Amino acid sequence: MEREFPIEKVRNFGIIAHIDAGKTTTSERVLFYTGMSHKIGEVHEGETTTDWMEQERERGITITAAAVSCTWIPTYANADKNKRFRFNIIDTPGHIDFTVEVKRSLRVLDGAVVVFDGVAGVEPQSETNWRYADEANVPRICFVNKLDRTGASFEHSYKTIQDRLSKKAVRAQLPIGLEENHEGVIDLLEMKAYYFEGDMGNKVVQKEIPENMMADATKYRAELIERIVENDEGIMNEYLEGKEPTLEVLKKLMRKAVIANEIFPVYAGSALKNKGVQLVLDAVVDYLPAPTDIKAVTGTDPDTDEPLERHADDKEPFAALAFKSMADPFVGQLVFFRVYSGTVEAGSYIYNPRTGNKERLSRIVRMQADQREELKKVFAGEIAAAVGLKEAKTSDTLCDEDKPIILDRIKFPEPVINLRIEPKTKADQEKMGLALNRLSDEDPTFRVSTDPETEETIIAGMGELHLEIIVDRMKREFNVEANVGKPQVAYRETITTEAQAEGKYIKQSGGKGNYGHVKIKIKPMDQSVDPKDLPKNVKRSEGFEFINNIKGGAIPQEYIAPIEKGLKEGLDRGIVAGFKMENVSVDLYDGSFHEVDSNEMAFKIAASMAVQEAARAAKPVILEPMMKVEVVTPDKFMGDVTGSLSSRRGLIEGMETRGMNQVVNAVVPLSEMFGYMTNLRSMTEGRAGFTMEFIRYDIVPQNVATTIAESRK
Repeated sequence: MEREFPIEKVRNFGIIAHIDAGKTTTSERVLFYTGMSHKIGEVHEGETTTDWMEQERERGITITAAAVSCTWIPTYANADKNKRFRFNIIDTPGHIDFTVEVKRSLRVLDGAVVVFDGVAGVEPQSETNWRYADEANVPRICFVNKLDRTGASFEHSYKTIQDRLSKKAVRAQLPIGLEENHEGVIDLLEMKAYYFEGDMGNKVVQKEIPENMMADATKYRAELIERIVENDEGIMNEYLEGKEPTLEVLKKLMRKAVIANEIFPVYAGSALKNKGVQLVLDAVVDYLPAPTDIKAVTGTDPDTDEPLERHADDKEPFAALAFKSMADPFVGQLVFFRVYSGTVEAGSYIYNPRTGNKERLSRIVRMQADQREELKKVFAGEIAAAVGLKEAKTSDTLCDEDKPIILDRIKFPEPVINLRIEPKTKADQEKMGLALNRLSDEDPTFRVSTDPETEETIIAGMGELHLEIIVDRMKREFNVEANVGKPQVAYRETITTEAQAEGKYIKQSGGKGNYGHVKIKIKPMDQSVDPKDLPKNVKRSEGFEFINNIKGGAIPQEYIAPIEKGLKEGLDRGIVAGFKMENVSVDLYDGSFHEVDSNEMAFKIAASMAVQEAARAAKPVILEPMMKVEVVTPDKFMGDVTGSLSSRRGLIEGMETRGMNQVVNAVVPLSEMFGYMTNLRSMTEGRAGFTMEFIRYDIVPQNVATTIAESRK
């Protein structure tokens, strides 16, 4: 089987945005214009292709990232079939509770189209997504959407992108008219006006630029060209001497700059009114990278830990990253993967270095949202889904057994909120365990644990909506009825000073006894040090650092691992209120052993005793999750809103005007934000709204810590 599309003609990109910026509407237009769907599904009618889960259609929000493949012939190629491109698109959620979907999607994509609301401009989740894209080094195109809305302003939105996201953003288009007069766009490179006529705007018509916009277009075109030629010294010198590069040279240079994250071009339009989307797709072809344009993916050899590279080439050994798994009602477990190098055929065996096992890839499908197309073979640079992999989880590498590699894992944020949950009946009990396991396999930010004291099941996630959807999915997909407790904040504990202690566990019971003895020092972990720069004797995992400074065999090597395990277990229950302790560095510097009585269990218990004693002396404190809150409110309620946030221990960080409304930015503890929506609505006659996202953990004030500790007794 040959490739259907050369690798240079493949584009893997995501559509990302703040909630309600029109991301799914844009995706629906993309599917319509690329011929994937024959009618446009609207979010407000609950008929979209990419939002296919029942909960998504009911609530009008995106919950899971949907992967879709389609083909596109650029508008300027005049329907020449030889100029077709393969698009693998992922439509991601905008709601902060499902931020995991954006993070994992960006890891496997080569580019992104970032959609902004033409009235609001940059919103909090736009900033988070932009930060994730920066971390993943993903080239971006900006699309200012909803320019047909009352209060829309391309210039305001553009300014917020420049001020809050990146000075490297530059206008590539100007809108013709705004609000109900929004008619089309001007392409600044070509200096042409484009209008979208015919049924559903599918006829792209090129005209001359309206006279009243010529001056602006000329001014902003000069700005754009300056930004492009800055990336090539030779061409820049020619430009300064008055020689303007050709359109072809400018496009080539701009492509290079976009791929290097030196330019973020900004486009305009209205997806709902079918204006501008096709030109954004042309820009994806012209400026976003093909798999061959990005750096080789890096990983390590599972046996030697040596660094390895894989290039986007069908001839290299097979290497892919599983970035999502989901239960499909028709085919069972689906594992989505991105192929970085080599090829893989349905029916072949693949190797998973995490489990050390081979698994048979029984079928491969390409997803068209909730429809699927069978594939015999997948090539480098493609995204597909595997059927038949029982052990593969999110972030696993799938590779060739003879040439194994472990690709860098995707890092996910920790959950900040938890609930107690219990099955309603005996029949629900067995099904609930299975359902929760399946759901936690799908979603790495959803965790399930058991309270060791009460034996109750605790589920943890990114927010109230996240857990609400999980409970709803349990009911619909697994027929499990459950009683749910009140949401609880996921507090943590840590230490604030250094301390030391020793732990001795000696037990004689007639015959062979138990003997373990350790001496440790503990201190707050220095998080500014990159884990790669740590010495050989230091091991770091989530929130815990272990330093092995045992000299001269004071404790035999075989007891070191049980000691590390005992230290970790000792930190699972904090000193102040029993919450998990984190950001603790433990230095094991001495101890002793007994030739006959020492064993692994004795050292594990001794380590656990020592770390609890040391933590008591190291001034332990409770940490609470802090949320970045943005409230958008009419001017007249400003005083009430700021007063209410301050009374919730909020710190007001700034205010700004946005259209007819005021925006308040604050940092507020999560524990104070339960029920805030109801309170805000009643305070502002239902006219204000807010968004919040996790920002960091902070130390809880003493009076609040005392209350929390009391409630835990």
